[in-house]
Amino acid sequence: MALINEHFLRLPESYLFSDIAKKINVFKVTHPKAEIIRLGIGDVTQPLPGVVIEALHKAVDEMGFQETFRGYGPEQGYRFLIDAIIKNDYENRGISLDPDEVFVSDGAKSDTGNIGDILRHDNTVAVTDPVYPVYVDSNVMGVRGGDLLMDGHWSNIVYIPCTAENNFIPEIPEKRFDMLYLCYPNNPTGTVLSREELKKWVDYAIKYDVLILFDAAYEAYIQEEDIPHSIYEIKGAKTVAIEFRSFSKTAGFTGLRCGYTVVPKALKGFTLNGQKVALNRLWNRRQSTKFNGTAYIVQRAAEAVYSQEGKVQVKKIIDGYMENAKILREGLKACGFQVFGGVNAPYVWMKTPRGMSSWNFFEQLLYEVNIVGTPGIGFGPSGEGYLRLTAFGKKEDTIEAIERIRVWRV
Repeated sequence: MALINEHFLRLPESYLFSDIAKKINVFKVTHPKAEIIRLGIGDVTQPLPGVVIEALHKAVDEMGFQETFRGYGPEQGYRFLIDAIIKNDYENRGISLDPDEVFVSDGAKSDTGNIGDILRHDNTVAVTDPVYPVYVDSNVMGVRGGDLLMDGHWSNIVYIPCTAENNFIPEIPEKRFDMLYLCYPNNPTGTVLSREELKKWVDYAIKYDVLILFDAAYEAYIQEEDIPHSIYEIKGAKTVAIEFRSFSKTAGFTGLRCGYTVVPKALKGFTLNGQKVALNRLWNRRQSTKFNGTAYIVQRAAEAVYSQEGKVQVKKIIDGYMENAKILREGLKACGFQVFGGVNAPYVWMKTPRGMSSWNFFEQLLYEVNIVGTPGIGFGPSGEGYLRLTAFGKKEDTIEAIERIRVWRV
């Protein structure tokens, strides 16, 4: 008899975005002529950059000839992409990395969910709240969550509230923990941490041997000076942090799937008897066993992003999405809403009016103006009373959404 991992049964029956999809489908059945503007799920809408398409075609052609055919590739990624990553994402910020500290993958979501494989089940986990659901759900699956309480918290997870009341800056809690997830620029709030604030967390992690899992999937959207793009810009971070990056939102790879994770060799974990073990070694073993590597043609496409023309094309796409963020942010403010984010990230985090719940406001927007957002409560208890809107929609849809809301509010 095969026994199951019963911790899966502790999770809510469906994923946040599945619930949203169900509600939209019900609405479409009863309102078949309604033109819905979707600003909920953070999927990109602009096509891949031209250089990426060219690289894909070239790589596909290579697979048709004996001399250039590729079979199994290295699980850690091809050196041509790893070298491009180090040169363009780190060396230009004064950060040195060895090639075997970078692991190419099929996306940051996979790696943030799988990183728990190399960590003990009884580590105490801390998350900022609200938070990307994968961090919490994957730890519940990995036997670190405990019980789901009536207030929406998991009993064994430390929640660090990030709300308007504390300017969305997480404060170091009194309760001790072993692992901390930080996502900046933040999903869902669209806010960032200053260099000074991030340094506080690195210093804390160094002092108390805390592992920081730093999700920098949206770093390419940072517009302001002195906002760190990598946690390794902070002195000492290589000894306490793993960093996750993604090409999904940076270069539109949501359909191609490519990202990477940096695990410095200076970063150590501990056995029960106190022995130090390099996490780089463990992650390499995990990937070699459970992952067959990202497709060659996809890695060639990712490499093209770092070409001179690729950088120009990617910046143009990002600028377009950030223009959408500006339209949303300023338009909602003009309509009297309290909004946050949208300056260094492609998300706008808006306060629901008149103390409405997140789901009630979601349904009001859907039924009265046919606009879809994401209820803040889906990102954690501190997300109640907020709604996330994405700037990844088409510009004309973004403008139309604000016009609908303007007329509706009047």
